[in-house]
Amino acid sequence: MSALDEMRELLDRHARPDMSTAIDGIQVCKFTPNASAAGMSGTVLAVIAQGGKRLALGERLYEYRPGEYLIASADLPVTGHVLDTGQPTLGFGMTLAPSALAELLLEADPRDLPTTPRTTPGIAVSTASPSLLDAIVRLLRLLEQPADRKILAPMVKREILWYLLRGDQGAAIRQLGLADSALAHINRAVRQIRENYATAFRVEELAEIAGMSVSAFHRNFQTVTGMSPIQFQKRIRLQEARLLLASRPSDITGVGLSVGYDSPSQFSREYRRMFGTPPSKDTQLRTPPAELVTALP
Repeated sequence: MSALDEMRELLDRHARPDMSTAIDGIQVCKFTPNASAAGMSGTVLAVIAQGGKRLALGERLYEYRPGEYLIASADLPVTGHVLDTGQPTLGFGMTLAPSALAELLLEADPRDLPTTPRTTPGIAVSTASPSLLDAIVRLLRLLEQPADRKILAPMVKREILWYLLRGDQGAAIRQLGLADSALAHINRAVRQIRENYATAFRVEELAEIAGMSVSAFHRNFQTVTGMSPIQFQKRIRLQEARLLLASRPSDITGVGLSVGYDSPSQFSREYRRMFGTPPSKDTQLRTPPAELVTALP
C-alpha cells in the first residue's frame, strides 16, 4: 500500500465533524463536493489525500489535489471550495507555529536550507515528497496508538517541519520562523488589521508597525497577501459580516455598522460584489454549519 493510500484510509477513519484530533495542532478533514466557505487561513500546512480543493486569495487562485500540499505562511482572508471529483475530499492539516520553526532553525545548518528571498507570497502549492507523506502517515497512525502518541507525536511533527524547510516552499517556511524576516514584519501589520478590522487606519501607521517605509510596506504587503491593505481590511469586514448575519439575518444595518460600515447601501453593494448576492438574499447563510467547509486545510 502506498503512503497516499494509507493516508487516505487513516483520514477517512478518523474524520470528525469538527475536524479535531487527539494530537494538538492536527486536523483531519472530510468534505462533500462543492462545499465552500470564506474565512481566515491561519498559518498552516494542508495536504490533500483524496478529491481536491480550490482556494481564492484576492485575485489569486490555488488548486491542490491528491499528493499536493498548500502552505499558508500568513493569516489571510481566503475562500475555499471543494472540487466535485465524485468523492469526498480528505485532507490533513497542521498548524505551523513560528516558535517551533525558530527552534528548528537554530539547530539547522543554513547550508542545508534554501536561500530565503526578501519576501514570498503568503500561499503556495507544491507536490509532497515521499518523505513528507511518510511522516504524515506515521503521525496519523499515532491517533490509534495512545501509549506512544505523547512521546512520538512531537518528534514526527518536528520531522514534518524539517521536510517542509527542505522542500519547494522552504524559503517561505523559513521566513515564518525568523523573527526579523520581511514576512514576520508584514504579519505584524496583518495582525493589526485583523484585530481592528472595524476601525479605519492610516497606511503610514501600518508601515511603522512593520518597520518599513511606506513604499516598501506596500510592495511587501502586496506580495504576501495579493491585495492592498484597504482591500485586505474590506475582505475581513465582509467575511465577519457574513458570519454575524448567519445568526442575525434580519439585522443587516446593525451588522454593517458593527464591522465598520457607516453606509448601509455601501455595505450591501460591497457585500454583493464579494459574495455575488446582497445580504438580504444570501441563501448560504441558511446552510447548516456541518455543510460549510473551512478555508483550510
